Amino acid sequence: MKTAMAIVALAFSLQATAGEIIVQKIRGDVSVRHGVTEVWSRVAQGDVLKPDDTMKTGAKGSAVLVTTAEENYSGARKTITLPAEVIVDLSDIRELSQEELMLKLTMEKVRASSYQWKNEELRIPNAAAVHGSDLSPSALKESDSAIGILQMNGARVLFDNGFYATCALKGLEVFRRYPTLGTEFRNRLLVAQALEKAELRGEALGEYGALSTMEGLTPEQQGIVKGKMQALRR
Repeated sequence: MKTAMAIVALAFSLQATAGEIIVQKIRGDVSVRHGVTEVWSRVAQGDVLKPDDTMKTGAKGSAVLVTTAEENYSGARKTITLPAEVIVDLSDIRELSQEELMLKLTMEKVRASSYQWKNEELRIPNAAAVHGSDLSPSALKESDSAIGILQMNGARVLFDNGFYATCALKGLEVFRRYPTLGTEFRNRLLVAQALEKAELRGEALGEYGALSTMEGLTPEQQGIVKGKMQALRR
């Protein structure tokens, strides 16, 4: 317990101050949730958002965001397009150091173990999927697997824009909250590839190894995983 608390304290100490994010363009249904609230509100072009906000696009929605240089530490502004049907935490639109990533991976493992224990002991399925402590009917909708699918789509947006560390972390978080999504090959492959791109060879190899033991893999999928593992072992 003391070790877990120490890791949590260190995680907070490593949080960097991020800049604002500007909504450059929107189309269709696009909404934002501020902080830990469960209320979604419509987004307008030109809105300035904060890192603790969350964006969601509908079936025919899309948005173009522009980050500040401070946000991604690259020394330049970055443009990110959100396609339809995604949920993206704006705090994930940032790069992480190797130290931060390893720390957060450790924290995610601690959370996953705790989540599994709570579900087994208290028999409260999907309770941890609700953000904050609001247990109103609208908040409980967060336990729907559809939310997990949108978040996984958001993880792919992070990957496509080069935010490999936060992509991997988001994927693992989704697997913890929505275990069935962690049984899908394309989801697990995304996390393994993100860890590989983040240059965590050992973690990536472990994820590919777990992926290779999944039931029902096609010969093509088996070949992809085998090739990845052989490349990492060279």
